[in-house]
Order: sequence, then C-alpha cells, then structure tokens
Amino acid sequence: MNRAPLAASRSLMIFANAKPQAKSKNGSTAIDLFQEIHEANRKKAQPLAARMRPRTLDEFVGQEHFLGPGKLLRRLMEADRLASVIFYGPPGTGKTALAHVIANHTQCRFRQLNAVAAGIKEVRELLEEAKAELENGGRRTILFVDELHRFNRTQQDVLLPDVEEGRVILIGATTQNPFFAINSPLLSRSQIFTFEPLTREQIKTIMQRALSDQERGLGKVAVTMHPEALEFLAEICDGDARRALSALEIGVLSAGSQTPVDFTLEVAQESIQRKVLDYDATGDAHYDLASAFIKSMRGSDPDAAIYWLARMLEAGEDPRFIARRVVICASEDVGNADPQALVVAAAALQATEFVGLPECQLALAQAVTYIASAPKSNASTVAISKAREDVRSGRTLPVPEHLRDASYKGAAKLGHGTGYQYSHNFEGGYVKQEYLPEERKYYQPVERGFEAEIKRRLERRDSNQEGT
Repeated sequence: MNRAPLAASRSLMIFANAKPQAKSKNGSTAIDLFQEIHEANRKKAQPLAARMRPRTLDEFVGQEHFLGPGKLLRRLMEADRLASVIFYGPPGTGKTALAHVIANHTQCRFRQLNAVAAGIKEVRELLEEAKAELENGGRRTILFVDELHRFNRTQQDVLLPDVEEGRVILIGATTQNPFFAINSPLLSRSQIFTFEPLTREQIKTIMQRALSDQERGLGKVAVTMHPEALEFLAEICDGDARRALSALEIGVLSAGSQTPVDFTLEVAQESIQRKVLDYDATGDAHYDLASAFIKSMRGSDPDAAIYWLARMLEAGEDPRFIARRVVICASEDVGNADPQALVVAAAALQATEFVGLPECQLALAQAVTYIASAPKSNASTVAISKAREDVRSGRTLPVPEHLRDASYKGAAKLGHGTGYQYSHNFEGGYVKQEYLPEERKYYQPVERGFEAEIKRRLERRDSNQEGT
C-alpha cells in the first residue's frame, strides 16, 4: 500500500489549520507549525512579573490620576481615539504593562521595539509596514517604543513624519524627563502621562493577586504568607511592582519541596536585593534631591535635610557636590543672621576634601543640622542682587574723588584722596562722609538672630548722623 498520498494529505491539513505567525520581509506569510509549543515555552520562561501583566483596564493597578473613571487616558481608550503618548515614570510603575493593555484593548495593529536594541533600519521597516497596513487595510498601527530616551536624536527624528501624519500611534516609555530626553517636535505631537510610584496598598494587591492566580501566578503553590513579610516587600520595593513580584517569586521558588511554603519576614528579607536607588548624576533625581535638600535647610527642618543628605549619600552622590551646596546655603539663606554658619559650612567642605567618605558624612551632618536650625536671613543675598542689577541696568556711578587711590605719585595733582576722612581718627571709629555719589539702599537687615544686632548698630549709626 502506498502511504505517500496519505502523508501528503495530512501535511496539507496541518498547513491549512496552522495560524499565520508573521510576515516575512517580502510580504509573504510564514507559518509556524509549532506555534502553540513555542508560545508555551516562551511563557514558561517568563518571570512572574511578565506573566502577571494586566490584560485589561480592570486588572491594571495604580495611576488613577489619568486612568481612573472619567480620566483622560481611560476616555481615549474607551473611545478608541488614542493619539501618540509618552509614558514617563520610574521603573515598575506600569508603563510597559499599560502599553500591553492598550494592545489588547484597541482595534489597531500593535508592534513593539526596545530602543536599546533597535536601530534606524528596524524602525524604518516597521514604519513601512505600518504605512502599507494603513493603505491596504485601513488599520492604523500602534508602535510601542520602550526606553524611548535611548534613541538618539536621529532615530527619534525618523519617527516624526509618521507620527505627524497619523500613520502610526506612538507609545513611548521612558524613565528620563521627556523634556530633556525627547525631541521637542516629537513631544509637541504627544500627550505626556506621568506615572507615580505605586502605593504600599497597591503593591500588596498585586502580590496577593499573584499568589492566588493559578493560571499565570503562584496559585498552584501552597504559600503561607506572613503579614509582616508582605508589608516588608510592599515597603522596601519603593513602589516598583516588578521588584516586589521578583522577590515574591524568588522566595517561593527557593523553598524547594517544602509544602506549604512558609513565607516569613526572614524569607522576604533574603529574597530581595539591597535597594538600588534611582539616581543619575545628570538626571532628574540628582536635581530633585539637591533641590529638596537645600529647601529643607532653608525651611529650618533639620530632620528633612538629614534625610535628603542620606538619600544622596546612599545613591553615590559626590560628597563635594553636597558640601558646596551647604556652603552656598550658609551664605544665601542664613547669612548674617548667624555668621558662624558659613564658618561651619566651610569647615565641612574642607573636611570633605581632606578625609572623604565615609568619615566626611559626620562633618556634613553637623553642618547641615547647624544651618537648618540657624535663624535665616537672605538680606545679604538680596543686597548683592539689587546692586548688581543696578550696575547692569543703570548709569555707572563714578568713584568720588576723596575715595580714589592716592597712593601713587601725582595722585594729589589730580585731586585723588583730597578730603578723605580716616574713620579711626574719630570717636567710635566712624565719621559721616559720602561713599556713593547717589544714595542707594541695598542691605536691609532682618530682626532675626545676630542680624537683629547688626540692624540696631546701623540704626544707632543713622541716629548719630542725624544728631550731628
């Protein structure tokens, strides 16, 4: 019996029932005969955080400020009127997850790129596919670019014409401030949505869902989760759901054959790595923390100032950068209300240069708490600002002749120094004379700290002038 026709017919049935997997570069359809096996193997290799990505808006946790009922992004998605958007926020807050929810929700074609690995060639190919899909089938394409800030200016410019013409809907995800990292023309054509770190309660909701989900999560494993362990992971992950789920998976899988898994606080602590702080010496975190640090010292809150100091030190900030900010604050915000503040700050800067970390943290902490606790005055700061503004914008005042340099031969013939009165020759070391050709008032001491005494001195001087 000839079995060849039967085998051939079975092969044809397999091909007929197989689902198209992808299109080749020439547009022909490539068929994956083992699609289900491949898909199952891919899912099996995925970490818990990837498996537990939400599939619908109802499953998505967090970001209610733009995804809550009636909020802008939810309305756009429900109406299927999504335009190009930029998702900006720290890791693990749902940027990629929301892009996949949109992929499931929309009627558009969905394509994904990672800016770390993709080049201009891959971008152009996807844009050409999107153009062909729109022209031939009338269907628009959503292009999700993860880590969009990793694209250089040229790569970002390649996207611009298709975004502008509406041939693709761009979803760009970035952890960097888009106003610094993304081209202005691309930004002007996109709506920016800022993702906030998830709250402790939201993180706990996500972990509990993973523990109970038998299809994608850990629901097939018996786990006794101690409340303090759950609280610890929700706290230590810093609003990063991916980090919390990774620690949860490590804790459960590392238990081996133990049933049920006793997930204690100790297990939780061993399952998560030391906190890696989000910090880039040229990025938002650097400037935001420095700003909070200075404003806390200026605002006379030593506890807050110490916290921000610790954040910067733990993140690896250059202690000399911190010390310089402390010196500036001592003059700008404390000034003559406590002249000793600048002395303490300058000593901390010198100690930082001399001994370095970790010991210099002690000198920095001393200076920071001293300055934060000191009385505040910016009178000297205001004075120099006003004076420099007068110099820049007003008529330049000439030096009065009696104040001009009279130390060189021939100065007397020019009248330099004539009529100058030496202060120490008078009672109290002061004599009334003209130091500016026009009266100006720049320095206005405040009634705080030592500057109150300075103010009284100047008032006594003025009253003595009036009496003479």
